[in-house]
Amino acid sequence: MAVCLVPVSARKTRTAVRPLRVACVGNSVTYGYGLADREHDAYPVRLQTMLDSAFGANHFVVGNFGHSGSTLLRRGHRPYVHTPEYRGAMDFRPDWVVIHLGLNDTDPRNWPDWKEDFVPDYRALIDSFRTVNPDVRVLVCRMTPIFDRHPRFQSGTRDWHAQIQQAIATVAHGAQAQLVDLYTPLHSRPDLFPDALHPNPEGALILAETVYGALTGDYGGLRLPPVYSSGMVLPRDEHIQIEGTADARTTIKAVLSRDGKVVAERGAMTMADGSWSMELPHMKAGGPYTLRFTATPMPVNHYCSYYPQHYPFDLPTLTKAKAQTLTIDSLYFGDLWLASGQSNMELRVDQCNTLDQDLADAARLSGRLHLYNMPARARTDAVEWPDSVLAFTNRLQHMDFQGWRTASPEAVARFSAVAFNFGRVLCDSLPDVPIGIICNAVGGSTTESWIDRTTLEWELPNILRDWRNGDYGQAWARGRMTQNIAHALNKESAAYNPLQRHPYDPAYLFEAAIVPLGHLPVKGVLWYQGESNAHNAELHEHLFRLLEQSWRKHFARRWSCEFQKHPDLPFYVVQLSSLPRPSWPTFRDSQRRLCNELPQTWMAVTTDVGDAADVHYRTKRPVGERLALQALHHTYGLTLVSEGPVPVSIKGYDFAKESAYVSIRFENARGLTVTRGFEIAGSDGIFRPADVEINGNELLLSAPGIKWPAAVRYGWSGFTDADLRNSSGLPASTFLLKVGE
Repeated sequence: MAVCLVPVSARKTRTAVRPLRVACVGNSVTYGYGLADREHDAYPVRLQTMLDSAFGANHFVVGNFGHSGSTLLRRGHRPYVHTPEYRGAMDFRPDWVVIHLGLNDTDPRNWPDWKEDFVPDYRALIDSFRTVNPDVRVLVCRMTPIFDRHPRFQSGTRDWHAQIQQAIATVAHGAQAQLVDLYTPLHSRPDLFPDALHPNPEGALILAETVYGALTGDYGGLRLPPVYSSGMVLPRDEHIQIEGTADARTTIKAVLSRDGKVVAERGAMTMADGSWSMELPHMKAGGPYTLRFTATPMPVNHYCSYYPQHYPFDLPTLTKAKAQTLTIDSLYFGDLWLASGQSNMELRVDQCNTLDQDLADAARLSGRLHLYNMPARARTDAVEWPDSVLAFTNRLQHMDFQGWRTASPEAVARFSAVAFNFGRVLCDSLPDVPIGIICNAVGGSTTESWIDRTTLEWELPNILRDWRNGDYGQAWARGRMTQNIAHALNKESAAYNPLQRHPYDPAYLFEAAIVPLGHLPVKGVLWYQGESNAHNAELHEHLFRLLEQSWRKHFARRWSCEFQKHPDLPFYVVQLSSLPRPSWPTFRDSQRRLCNELPQTWMAVTTDVGDAADVHYRTKRPVGERLALQALHHTYGLTLVSEGPVPVSIKGYDFAKESAYVSIRFENARGLTVTRGFEIAGSDGIFRPADVEINGNELLLSAPGIKWPAAVRYGWSGFTDADLRNSSGLPASTFLLKVGE
C-alpha cells in the first residue's frame, strides 16, 4: 500500500524544506560487515533506496553510522560513544535516529561485569541525540538474532542476548522511544547468516524493509493470516481473538452479519508495529455468516492520544492512504481441528482402499465438513530439487495454502484420508456443529522440524547444528534432505548455499506451516508422525514433549487481551502401525507411555491395519474413526468405548514348582479376545511365547520352565499379528511391562 509521509513532532511542526536526516547507528550489522558490496547492500543504503522510491529523491538522507565491534556499554571493550561514527552521527544532527546496538555486549568481556550500566548508558546515548536536536525521533531496535552456530552460543551468548533484549525494551519504554523488532523477521532465517551473526544481502534487505515499515508506518495494508478466508470455521461458544496487521495509525472495524443483518461489531487500532487484535463475541454453532474488516487511516493527533501509554513517541502522518476492506464469506462457527505429521497423515483419500465409500460419505455430508489443505509445494521424493524450489523453501514458502472447501467428493479425494474420516465421524456424531479441519502434513517430516526455534535453542540447541551431517536425525531423512538440496551443496551451482533449508530441518515446518496459521484457536491436534524418528525412541520422547509445549504456547488463548498458554490443547496421536522394522516395537511402546504420562494426550492404535510391504498402508478409514472415538470421549464427553484394552497392573504368582503365571489387569476390557502375541520372560531376560487364559478383565499368562516371571511383552515385533481386542473390536497397543509395575 503506497503512502505519503509528512514528518511531524509532538512539540512543533517541522517546516524546513531540507531533506529529513535519518541516522542509522549501530555495530557491524549496520555497517554491513561481511557484505561483498556493502556500499550497495548495507541496510542503510537499501533503506535510502526504499525511501527515495516511495517519496521521491531529496526527501530523505540516510546516514550509515555503524561501527564494527562496538558496544553500547561505555565500559565495554569498544564503546560506540568513543568511535568516529558516533561523532559523525552527532554532527549529522539527525531528525530520526535508528539505534541497533547490544550484540557485542554479549561478549564475556562486557555483560557479566557491566550489565547494570546498560540501561543508563543507553539512556545517555539517546539523550545525547536529543541534545543536538530536541525534536529528534528515536527508534530503538531489538537486536538481530545470534544463531546456534556462534561459538559462544551456549556458554553465555544465548542467555545474555535474551537479557539484553529485555533491557532494550525497558530502555524504549522509559525513554519514550519507538521499539522496532529486528529479531522476529530474521530469527526464522538462519540461512541468511553465514557466520551466525551478520546477515547476507537478502538479510540486510529484510532489515531495511523492517526499519522502513517502522519509520513510515507502511506495513502493506490490511492483512489477515491466510487461513482466515471465505468458507472457514471459527470456534463456537468462546471468545475468539482475531489478529492481523495494517498500516500504523489505522482503525480496524469488523462487522459480523447474517442474511444482511448485523450480528456484532467490533473495533481495534493498529499498534506502532502495524499489529492489531480484537475479540469476537461468543457465537453458537452455525452459519453461514459474513465477516467484513475495514481499515481506515486516522489523524495522527487522535492516534497518539488514543493510547498515550503505548505511543508517547512521534509517529509519521500518513496521507493518501485509502480505506481497505477484507471480507470472509460463508463463515461458520463450530469446531476447528489441525491435522499434522508426515506421509501417513498426508496420504489422500484417492490413494486408499475405501475410496468409493469415502466419496459417498463426502456427498452426504451436505457441507457440514470444511477442509483446508496445505500440501507441500515440492515433495520430498528421491529427486534433486531445481533452483526454484530451493529458493522458495528458503523463503519459508514450502506450503501451498489452497483455501477452504466444503467436503464434496472432488475436494475430499485429494484430502488426508485420516483427517477426512475423523471429520466424518464428528459430523455424524455432532450433526448441528460445523467441523473444520486444516491439514498441513509433510511426507517424511521429522518431529524436530515441527518445534519452534526458540524452544530448541533453549532445550536442545545441539540438534540445530548441522542437522544434516549430525546423528540426531534418522539416516534416511538426512540422506533424503541431502539428495533434495544437492544443487545447493554444489559449489559450482548458482544456487550454492551451504545453509540451504529443507522441511526436515529442525524448526522449519513450525516456521513454514504453523506460524502462518497465526494463533488460531484450534479445538485440538491430530498427530501422525514418528516414522522418521523411530530410530531413537529416547530422543523422540524428549522431542515430543517439546512439540506439545511449543504448540500449546503458540496456539494460545487470549482473554481480555492477556496472553495465556493453552495447556488444555488436546493431542490425539496415531501410534505407528505394523512394519518389519526392528526399532518399531520399542517406539510404539514409547508412544504408549508418552500418551499415558502427558496431559490431554491420547492415542489411536493401528498395528492391526499395517502392511508388511508398505509403510503407507492403504487402510486409513479406521484410523480416522479411532481418533474420532477418542475425541468424542475425551474432548466432547460422550460415554463410549474409545480405545482398546489398556493394561493397568501386572502381578506374578508362583503356585507351581515347574512354572508360574502372570496376571495382567486391563481397562476397556469387556469382551476380551486374544489368540496370540504375548511373550513372557524370567529372571534370565529371555522371552518365550506365553500361554494366555482370559479371566474377565484379566489375562493369565504362563510359559513352561519360567518359575520367576520378570516381564511380559505384547505385539513385540515390527510387523505383528497380535490380536488382543475388546468387544468393540478395538486393538490393544504394543507394550512391555515388568512384573510388579
